[in-house]
Amino acid sequence: MGTELRVIPGGEPEEDKREQASPELMLRHFRNVTRSMMEDALSVWSEVYGEFEGTVTYGAMITADAKKGFKPECGWPEFLEKMRRLEHYLDHAKRICEGKA
Repeated sequence: MGTELRVIPGGEPEEDKREQASPELMLRHFRNVTRSMMEDALSVWSEVYGEFEGTVTYGAMITADAKKGFKPECGWPEFLEKMRRLEHYLDHAKRICEGKA
């Protein structure tokens, strides 16, 4: 645990590196960021969809138990947070695709 950290001077500011990036590098970065956000969005979607297990079958058919009212197993605050995260991922991906992010 006796490791000492030291600052190594040099290098270019991050902004300069971004301006010098090739189109191929920028496209690869775009794809990686978008892929990561879509993976997160799909993960949240599967969690949200899992909350309907038992009241919705085959993705469309609603069982009689649904008349009792929907109550997420994880609780309303966490369920709504998942929905908010899903909205955030999708909105951000949209803005990236439009070149606004």
